[in-house]
Amino acid sequence: MEVIELLEYLQDVIENSPKFIVPSKVVINKNEIMELIDRIVNFLPDEFKKAKWLCEEKDRILGEALQEAEILKREKMSLLKREIENHSITKQAEKQAENIVVSAQKQAKELRLGAIDYADFLLSDLQNQIDNESKQMLENLQKEMEEFLVKLSNEIDGKNKTIRENIKELRDTK
Repeated sequence: MEVIELLEYLQDVIENSPKFIVPSKVVINKNEIMELIDRIVNFLPDEFKKAKWLCEEKDRILGEALQEAEILKREKMSLLKREIENHSITKQAEKQAENIVVSAQKQAKELRLGAIDYADFLLSDLQNQIDNESKQMLENLQKEMEEFLVKLSNEIDGKNKTIRENIKELRDTK
């Protein structure tokens, strides 16, 4: 009961202290209040002190347990990752992925070779067309040249004939 009496006395001191300028403020004797609080603390039963210590210990133990739980969690995650990497399903998936890559590379090579063959076909066909056109152009050019030469030869022959006739006429007139 001593604690309750001391608390009532503290309340009485605060209520009967002189008022300050502001009505809800009071002037108290610090030393008197501090002494009163010390006496109250000393009269508190040991169970309160033990309860305070128990709460502090509980918080400390809980903090340590949380830290250990986090460490265990990280270790388990690491172990789980390793097990997943070593698991047969993972290995099978890696093998399938490897097969897919090999198949894709094979298809890419086939496409590349097919494109090369197609380009070769197109270029060969173009070369044949160019050869045929060149041959046709040369034949046409040769034919035109022959016609030109025949015509030129005929004209020259005609001029020569005229010149000979003129020469003959000149000789006959002498």
